[in-house]
Amino acid sequence: MGRSVFAHFLNLSTSSPRLVSSLSLGGYRSKHFKGPASVPQRQLLGGGRNCARFRCVCSVSVTEPAIEETSSSSVRKRIVSGVQPTGSIHLGNYLGAIKNWISLQNTHDTLFFIVDLHAITLPYDPKTLSKATRDTAAIYLACGVDPSKASVFVQSHVRAHVELLWLLSSATPVGWLNKMIQFKEKSRKTGDENVGVALLTYPVLMASDILLYQSDFVPVGEDQKQHLELTRELAERVNYLYGGRKWKKLGGRGGAIFKVPEPLIPPAGARVMSLVDGLSKMSKSSSSDQSRINLLDPKDVIANKIKRCKTDSFPYLEFDNPERPECDNLLSIYQLISGRTKEVRYEEITSDSAYLDRILAEGAAKASDIADSTLDNVYQAMGFLRR
Repeated sequence: MGRSVFAHFLNLSTSSPRLVSSLSLGGYRSKHFKGPASVPQRQLLGGGRNCARFRCVCSVSVTEPAIEETSSSSVRKRIVSGVQPTGSIHLGNYLGAIKNWISLQNTHDTLFFIVDLHAITLPYDPKTLSKATRDTAAIYLACGVDPSKASVFVQSHVRAHVELLWLLSSATPVGWLNKMIQFKEKSRKTGDENVGVALLTYPVLMASDILLYQSDFVPVGEDQKQHLELTRELAERVNYLYGGRKWKKLGGRGGAIFKVPEPLIPPAGARVMSLVDGLSKMSKSSSSDQSRINLLDPKDVIANKIKRCKTDSFPYLEFDNPERPECDNLLSIYQLISGRTKEVRYEEITSDSAYLDRILAEGAAKASDIADSTLDNVYQAMGFLRR
């Protein structure tokens, strides 16, 4: 492997005290929707849309939904996204998600939250969850998320997430959930006898996270595309079963209860791969810390990981060669981070607990105002006694 690019990479990684996280982005339209026999399928499904498959390369070209530029006087499109407070937030998380949030907060109405409820779908340590949640929030801010532009909050601090989960569960066919690839993979690893119901209903909670805020666009990871598709189908199903004239007869405004969100796809950096296996995604759950660059790794640790990462014996560098996944991954990482570096303010933020608590409380209050309005509409449309 040529050494020139590594020299530049190491210079870049050592020029800042630390490199500055869940979701790479993508979207597609699935074929697994099956409505009840009494409901015409054409009314439950919207127009299909297939987004191009892509890899993490410099010259990547993908399709993304057209996002109109908005002036300060017009209504901005809304985007929601979040990262689990489990493991270490790593370079793949940053390049795939948080880096994109920084620009999106300037042009859209954005809500970025720490999805702590999702973190308990698999065995976890209750003693570390609270600290991990605060640490993740601090990383958001340190990476450049501006609480004056975006609402930053903790998922469990807005109780509407759990309430809508239950309401949506009543309209979600079990067959949909049984087809979720992540459930199949994780249940095999955990063992069927140890799998909790929360792992099966995880996609319904994700749908709740998105639909509560009437989101226009949702950044999703490579492993979350199927879940977003279920969210879209579930929104259309609930709109058909309870919206429109049915809702109006119950005293509601009628029309659609939920906005059907579109996937948001970035121009590059969709998937950052492992440093020890160029065919596997860089992951917080990997047992090998060498496989990822954590955002809080000291510069000497980052340099050592790059020096020790898996390469190949070819004497030159190139993109898009399927026989050289590690070369392609390292070049892509270099391309993505070489444009700009930031000083990390993580220690400064975590040392001021009052500041962090205030930011999270303000973010939760703003989020609750939106979420409660949606939840009230759902209760009304589904025939509940008004509170």
